[in-house]
Amino acid sequence: MSKFGFLLSFLFVSLTFNVQAQEPYPLYKDVATLDGIIKAYYEVVSGPAGPKQTERDKSLHYPYANVMVTGITRTGDRFLRMMTLKEFHENTPDDEWYENEIHRVTETFGNITHVWSTYEFKNKPQGPIIGRGINSIQLYNDGERWWILSWLYDTERSDNPIDPKYLPSPDRGD
Repeated sequence: MSKFGFLLSFLFVSLTFNVQAQEPYPLYKDVATLDGIIKAYYEVVSGPAGPKQTERDKSLHYPYANVMVTGITRTGDRFLRMMTLKEFHENTPDDEWYENEIHRVTETFGNITHVWSTYEFKNKPQGPIIGRGINSIQLYNDGERWWILSWLYDTERSDNPIDPKYLPSPDRGD
């Protein structure tokens, strides 16, 4: 091999390594399976105070994914807030927050999957559970990986209890 060919090969390998080192996402473990992407979905929003894993989160979502939040205002009015993933990141406080899935109901048809993911949250890793809710997550598998297309959530309230079919049950083996 000529010196020029060697130099070109070295530059190509170096550039490829540098690009991969700078852009590690998506992680294969995050997008290869449905379980992997749901696990990553919760990991990116959980953690100590400070910035969350926004680059990793972006790698889970299809471009132009929708994020929606619904609930009840302090005055009792229902609301729905729709935003882009970028807007969600910009408007999410960097507080300490830990959210984890406690039950899942999954339905798939062809390349599309809908997940009802029941979660609980706390503000300290070993702290008390301060609330629960359900994420409605729409996903797409392109044959290579999973993508989150959109998600919508609501939290449990006294006037909005979680139906037992969305909670872990020893009778179902949960």
